[in-house]
Amino acid sequence: MTESHDQSPLSGVDAAPFHHLVDQLAARLHSYVDTAVGVRAEFGSTEADEDPRVLALETEVGGLNAQLYDLLHQQLGLHPELTGMIWEGDEPVSHDPDRRVSVDEFHLGFVIGLPPEPTDQTAEAALGLIDDGGADLVERLIEAGFTVQEWGSARGGPVGFDDEDDDTDEDGDR
Repeated sequence: MTESHDQSPLSGVDAAPFHHLVDQLAARLHSYVDTAVGVRAEFGSTEADEDPRVLALETEVGGLNAQLYDLLHQQLGLHPELTGMIWEGDEPVSHDPDRRVSVDEFHLGFVIGLPPEPTDQTAEAALGLIDDGGADLVERLIEAGFTVQEWGSARGGPVGFDDEDDDTDEDGDR
């Protein structure tokens, strides 16, 4: 076990590399906002979402987030959740580490590239493999004594398990 993952307190860590990376991330986020505002002034929302300048900055922000995660993990042994989104009213009730949660959501994500041409492999074929793996994982969880109340596989983002309002469509309309 590395010192960063040891159960003992860790002192003497230089915070400067963390702050440097956060400064880079903040600068990229400011650049993203400026670019998004400018692109939106030129195009409609759909075109702005797909503008190469916006997409490039999203990639840079994602890369910096990954670097920050790696640095926090390698140096401090933390597994930070820095890219999740929580809207007002959806905040966790408690951050008490001793509080046992009876049900929780877990997500496993993949970024998959298609094989080079010529091939008959498609993104749907990849989703099929992921779906098969999910079914196998459900069996393993049940065999280990867990209950799996819901599961699913999706392309493009995590499957949402929001049972509060099942009478709405994808746009939130009834």
